[in-house]
Amino acid sequence: MSDDGAQQQGIEQRISAHIAHNARVWNYWLGGKDHYEVDEQVGDMVTSMYPSIGEVARADRAFLGRAVTFLAGEAGIRQYLDVGTGLPTVENTHEVAQRIAPDARVVYVDNDPIVLTHARALLTSSEQGATSYVDADAHDPRAIIAAAQRTLDFDRPVAIMLLGILNFVLDTEKATAIVRDLVAAVPSGSYLVLTHPTLELGGEGNEAAMKFWNENATPPITARTGAEVTAFLDGLELVEPGLVSCARWRTEGTDEGPLVAQFGVVARKP
Repeated sequence: MSDDGAQQQGIEQRISAHIAHNARVWNYWLGGKDHYEVDEQVGDMVTSMYPSIGEVARADRAFLGRAVTFLAGEAGIRQYLDVGTGLPTVENTHEVAQRIAPDARVVYVDNDPIVLTHARALLTSSEQGATSYVDADAHDPRAIIAAAQRTLDFDRPVAIMLLGILNFVLDTEKATAIVRDLVAAVPSGSYLVLTHPTLELGGEGNEAAMKFWNENATPPITARTGAEVTAFLDGLELVEPGLVSCARWRTEGTDEGPLVAQFGVVARKP
C-alpha cells in the first residue's frame, strides 16, 4: 500500500458514521452534503429543541466573512491562522482574504479526520498567496504555532481565528491558556477573532439542546457568559462594536438577520 493509501485508511478508521459529529452536523445546518444520516437525526432533534440553531450557524459564517473583510482591507492583515476550521464551505477564510489581498497567506488547523479528508478543498490559493493545512489539536497551541511557521512569518502580524472552537474546550482555564499561548506567539498589530455560544442573548433555550448534544454526539460542548468570553480577551483592544452577537458585528448597511446567541468579537494585540 502506498503512503497516501495508508494515510487514507488511517483517516477512515478514525471516522465513525454511527455517532453524530459537530463538523458534519454543522455542515448539515449550513446546507452542505458532507454528513451522514445520524448527523441529520441529531441535527433535526437539536433544531426541534432550539429552532434558531440553523440561524446561529449561518450568522457565524457570515461573521467570518465580515471579520476577514475588515482584516484584509481596513486592518491590512496578510496572514491568517484559522484554528478549528471545520468542513470547507462557501466563503472560506482564504477566499475572502485573497479576494481583497491576493498575497494573503492562510493556515487552516483541525485534528478532525472528517475535515482532513476534505483538506484539499482548502488548499487552493491565488498565485501570490498561500494556503496550508495542519493536522493538530487546539489543545496544543505550541504544536500549532510550530507547524504554522512553515507558512506564516510570526515576526509580522497574524490574525488568529477561533470561530466556534473554544466551546469544545470544556475547562475554562485550559481554554484561556490556549488563547494566551496563541496570542503570545504573534507580534503587536496582530488580531484575535472569536465566536462562542452563550445562554445569554436570548439563548436560554439552548441549555436543553446542549445537554442532548453532549449525550448523543461528539465532541461535547459548553456555553459561556459574556464575562467569561471577555476574560479570553485580556490585554487586547476590542475593535468596535466590541463583544456582541455575531449577527450584529459590523452589519451596518446590510441585512442583519435575527439576533443569535453566539458572541462575536475582533480584538487587536497592542
